[in-house]
Amino acid sequence: MVNQSYILENILTGKSVPFGPREQPSAIAKKPVSGVLQVTKLGLVDDEQADPRHHGGPEKALHHYARDHYQTWLSEYPDINTEALKVGGFGENISTTGLQEEDVCIGDVFRFGSATVQVAQGRQPCWKLNVRFSFSKMAALVQKTGRTGWYYRVLEEGSVEQGDALSLIEQPNPDWNLARIQNVLYVDTLNRENLQALASLKELAENWQALVHKRLSRLEVEDWRPRLETPT
Repeated sequence: MVNQSYILENILTGKSVPFGPREQPSAIAKKPVSGVLQVTKLGLVDDEQADPRHHGGPEKALHHYARDHYQTWLSEYPDINTEALKVGGFGENISTTGLQEEDVCIGDVFRFGSATVQVAQGRQPCWKLNVRFSFSKMAALVQKTGRTGWYYRVLEEGSVEQGDALSLIEQPNPDWNLARIQNVLYVDTLNRENLQALASLKELAENWQALVHKRLSRLEVEDWRPRLETPT
């Protein structure tokens, strides 16, 4: 798959605003922007992340969500808030067609405009998606379907704009696409052999390394409810 290229149909940024039942700050609503944008180790200049504990940082610098998924959501769940169900609805910075979780592997390196980025982890959906789409089970469905999107770390800073190419230049772990990793984390959850293999991927984000090691040491699955269920 190396040397595959995709058109950056949209580059998106957002600002933090009060959100959810407790009016916690969130910048989940991203909007397409034009012109040349600078790409730093922490992502796109002018893009905000309201919750640095769970979003943003060097290993979640950029969020990519497959444009293809939007039509699938609409066809499966026509009652979802369609006003929110459009590009940018999942808080993504990058929107392309033809590149999905089964195509993307941990450690994949892409040219992103003049920058270089690397896939660090998939997204773990949280309750903010429930609020965003006015659907209490949205976060759980995103996890169950595997239509999560993924995060990049920035290896080389540069610039990017809509219409540039996203080009795969290196794939160190072709056997570990995100769909397989999601199966390990959310389906076959206590398979020691798979967990150990996943933990051995040096390109995997540190917080996912920690999650896998914790699960291996305790031989139990972490409680997903605080992440997936909307607080009251």
